[in-house]
Amino acid sequence: MAEDILHKQFPPYVPAKGEDYMSEKQLTHFRNILDTLKRELMDDIERTVHTLQDEATVFADPNDRASQESDIALELRNRDRERKLIKKIDEALKRIEDGEYGYCDNCGVEIGLKRLEARPTATLCIDCKTLEEMRERQIAK
Repeated sequence: MAEDILHKQFPPYVPAKGEDYMSEKQLTHFRNILDTLKRELMDDIERTVHTLQDEATVFADPNDRASQESDIALELRNRDRERKLIKKIDEALKRIEDGEYGYCDNCGVEIGLKRLEARPTATLCIDCKTLEEMRERQIAK
């Protein structure tokens, strides 16, 4: 997936000694990651649209037709997931512009560079995210 490529393109950010959290260099680093990820996702979506248009073949055999429909449904589900990720990327870019990027939406503490490297669209610190997941599991039971 595109996120795997990012980790090869962008080595983890190593802050300078005494560097402030979410300095201009850090914000630029994460903006570049988010822009690259968004561009790659948009390219994937574009390729899918062209592929679906080019492969608009109607098969006479019901098994072939069912297989094609299953492949298309899977591809569309993946693209929908990517569309949602693009929305999160846009929100993260807006948080960078607003000076809110890198801070937990829930408690306001620093999310942390390592967490943001792993998930640049993160909006919660690890503690708040853990609590949220525990609540979700309790509700699901």
